[in-house]
Amino acid sequence: MPVLINAQTLSKRYDSKTLFREISVTIQEGERIGLIGPNGAGKSTLLKILAGLEHADEGKVETARGARIAYLAQEDEFPPGSTVEGVLLEALHDERGAQALPSRLDERGRRTRAAILMGKLGFGDGDARADTLSGGWRKRLAIGRRLIVEPDLLLLDEPTNHLDLGGISWLERFLEKATFAYVLISHDRLFLEKVTNRVVELNPRYPAGFFSVQGRYSDFVEKREELLAALEKHEQSLAILVKREVEWLRRGPPARTTKAGARIDAAHRKISSLSEMRRHSAQGGNIAVDFNAGNRRTNNLVIARDIAKSMGGRKLFSGLEIELSPGTRLGILGNNGIGKTTLLRVLAGQLAPDEGTVRHAPQLRVVMFDQNREQLDRAQTLRRALSPNSDMVTFRGQGIHVVSWAQRFLFRPDQLDNPVGMLSGGEQARVMIARMMQQPADLLLLDEPTNDLDIPSLEVLEKGLIEFPGAIVLITHDRHMLDRVCTVMVGLHDGAVADLYTDLSQWETAEKRLASAARREPAPPKEPRSKPVPARRKLTHAEKKELAGMEERIPAAEGEVAELKKIVADPAVAADYARMRTECQRLHDAQVLVDQLYHRWHELESMR
Repeated sequence: MPVLINAQTLSKRYDSKTLFREISVTIQEGERIGLIGPNGAGKSTLLKILAGLEHADEGKVETARGARIAYLAQEDEFPPGSTVEGVLLEALHDERGAQALPSRLDERGRRTRAAILMGKLGFGDGDARADTLSGGWRKRLAIGRRLIVEPDLLLLDEPTNHLDLGGISWLERFLEKATFAYVLISHDRLFLEKVTNRVVELNPRYPAGFFSVQGRYSDFVEKREELLAALEKHEQSLAILVKREVEWLRRGPPARTTKAGARIDAAHRKISSLSEMRRHSAQGGNIAVDFNAGNRRTNNLVIARDIAKSMGGRKLFSGLEIELSPGTRLGILGNNGIGKTTLLRVLAGQLAPDEGTVRHAPQLRVVMFDQNREQLDRAQTLRRALSPNSDMVTFRGQGIHVVSWAQRFLFRPDQLDNPVGMLSGGEQARVMIARMMQQPADLLLLDEPTNDLDIPSLEVLEKGLIEFPGAIVLITHDRHMLDRVCTVMVGLHDGAVADLYTDLSQWETAEKRLASAARREPAPPKEPRSKPVPARRKLTHAEKKELAGMEERIPAAEGEVAELKKIVADPAVAADYARMRTECQRLHDAQVLVDQLYHRWHELESMR
C-alpha cells in the first residue's frame, strides 16, 4: 500500500528529559493505528511531529507528495461567536493546517459540502453557536472541521476526551466507516479494540523504545505478554551469567593474557547490557494499588429503598432499590448530565433523596474519589499531600517513608517539594488513589477515577478494585473497567428511567430501545386533553436578561481560567509558595464559577 508518512530515527528531548530516542514509524493508506503508552512517554509530541506542528531534535519525517494530513488536538477551541456552519466553512479557507481542498470549489460548493458533512455528523442546525455546544457535540464539530478538507490521514489526540458513553459509541461507528487512514491516541481499551488494526506502544521499557503489532488491541496484549516474558527470561539468564563473571573478576584472572583480556571485556559488556535492561524495566514501572479494607462482617452496608431525586426541576431517577454488601461492585451507567454523580452522592449520604430512604450500617467507613478532585489543595506540596503531618506514611499498620510511598505511585524524589497544582491530571489522580489507600474503608465511592490515567495505571487500578473485599460504587466512561470490575450495574436513561443490569451490553440495548421508542412516539394531539396539563413556567424578565448575559459571562469566565492556568504554570510563581497558594485558589474559584454558569445556563435554556 502507498506510504503516507515515513518517519525515521526521531528523537525528542525537553530540558533534561528524553521523551523518546530513534523512533521509526511508517504509516500507510488504510491503516488505523492506536498509539498508546504511559503518561509522559511523548505520544502527543510524536503526533505533533508527524503533523508538522513540532520538529524532532533528530531524524526526519517524509510525507507523500500531495497527501493531506489533518490534526485533531485534545482540546476543542472555536472562534468566539462562531456557528457550526461557520466553523466548517472557515476550515475550507484555512491554508495553514491540513492542505485545503482545491480552490475550484465556489461558495455554493463549499456550503453544500458543509451541509453534507453536518448531516453525517448529526447537526440539524448550522446556525447553532459553537460555544453553546456540549462536550460531545463540540468534539463532533472539531472532527468535522478536520474532515471537511477530506484528509488522507487524520491524527487524533485523545478523541474520546469529554465524551460520554453515547458519544464514544457514535465515534466508534463513525471511525469504523472511515475511508481515510488515522492514528489516534487513546487509553480506552475497548475503543482501541473496535477501531484499530494496528497498535503501537511508545514505552522506554522496550529495547527499541516502542512495540508495534498488526491487529486489534487484544492481539497487541497477547504479543506484548509474550515479548515481556521473553525479555524477563533473557534478563534472568543474563543476570546468572553476570553473577558468574563478577565472581571470576573478583578472584582475579591468573594472567593478563589475550584470552583473559577478552573475557574481561565480555564480562563488562554483559554487566552493561544487564544494567541497560534493568533501566528499561524500571522506566516501564506501574503504580501499586491495594485498597485498605475495613474487614466489616455486616451483610448490608447500604440499603436504598424506592429512592427518587430531582435537580433543577428535572426528575433524574425514581423507584430505585439498591443494596450494597461486602463484595458488591455497583457500576452507574448513563450519558453526561443524566444524574450519575447525584445518585452516588445520595448513596453516600451527602444528598437526601426526595423520596424513599437510604440507610447506612452503623459507623460505616466511606472513602471517596471525587472527579473534581476538590480534596486536593493545589498549593500544597506533593510531600504534604501524600503525608500531611510527617515524612512517614502509615499503611496497614506499618510506617513507610514518604519517598518510598511516592515512588510506589511513580513520583520521583525531586517532585516531592513541587505544588500539587503543577502536577499533570494523571499525576493528581495518582495522588488521590495514594490518599485513598491510607484510609480503611468498608465502601469505596469512585466518581470518574479513570480520567487522565494511562493504560498501565488503569490495569493496576482494575486489579485493586477487583481484589477489594468491601463494597464499591463506580462511575466511569471506561467500558472495559465497568465490565471487568462491576458485579451489577444501574443504568440511567432520559425520562427518569432507571433499571438494574448485569453488564454494559444490556444497558446499551435498553438505551437504543428507549431512544427508538422516543423517535416513534406520535406527536401530542392538538385538541385539549381530558386532564389539564400544567404549562411550563415561562422565563421572567429578569431571567431573560440573565440568559442573554450568559453569552458574555461564560466566555469571560473561561478566559479568566485560561489566564490563571498560565500564571500557575509560571516557574517564578511556583517558586513563591504564598503566591502559588493564592493563585491556585483563584484558579479553583474561577473554575467553580464556570461550572456554575454552565449549570445555570442549561437550567434557563430548559425553561425557555
